[in-house]
Amino acid sequence: MIVCVAVVGHQNNPLYIQSFTEADDALKLHHIVHCSLDVVDERVNNPKKSGPTLNETFLGMLYPTENYKVYGYLTNTKVKFILVTTDLDVRDADVRNFFSRFHAAYVDAVSNPFHVPGKKITSRIFADRVKNIVKSFGSSSAG
Repeated sequence: MIVCVAVVGHQNNPLYIQSFTEADDALKLHHIVHCSLDVVDERVNNPKKSGPTLNETFLGMLYPTENYKVYGYLTNTKVKFILVTTDLDVRDADVRNFFSRFHAAYVDAVSNPFHVPGKKITSRIFADRVKNIVKSFGSSSAG
């Protein structure tokens, strides 16, 4: 189950953070997202460790915690997408599919002529699309 998704700008400023839990752990999830930025920077700035995946936008699992797994995605414009999930057996294909759909929703949101680049994403349509993508996470492999 996805518990949090985030869009972080190229200057590590949060553009969109949404948690999908009923519990009061939003602050904990924000901290996990913030900590994952160090791992993203390490993978991007040390390409010798990454090897042949230098041009790959999917960063894979950034790190596991006791209760969560954190995945990352980096766009060509250095905007970072962070996914926090409680599932311990998530397939990379499902996560890649999630990020590709999330990226398409993000592109549509920032292509709005009323959106100011670098500012928080406040579009209700984007939020609804994200909720639908999160709901369908994991079930896309069946259909």
